[in-house]
Amino acid sequence: MTEEEERAVAAEFGEAVNMTAKELERWLATDESKAAGQKSDGGESTGHESGRRIVGLLQAKKSSLTEEDYAHMRKVIGYVHRHLAQRPAGDVRETKWRYSLMNWGHDPLK
Repeated sequence: MTEEEERAVAAEFGEAVNMTAKELERWLATDESKAAGQKSDGGESTGHESGRRIVGLLQAKKSSLTEEDYAHMRKVIGYVHRHLAQRPAGDVRETKWRYSLMNWGHDPLK
């Protein structure tokens, strides 16, 4: 991946992830966060696991990011865009839809 591609992915990731590392860490500790999303083998949901990784990405120095990190950033971007397109009607404050997005670092109410 070229530096230009890395910059583009990082910029789009910064737009998709609108929660700070601290906000996301606090959110991931809640029961609502742990209950949202599809769980593999009855354990942690994919989104919750991704949220923990996003916290690390937000805290990482840009120079330390790997190809795998950029691949995960692209996965986050895709998830957030797809999920936003499925917004349900009405008040979304206390919905699984919002909680799932927040596990991926995006609060649609921000």
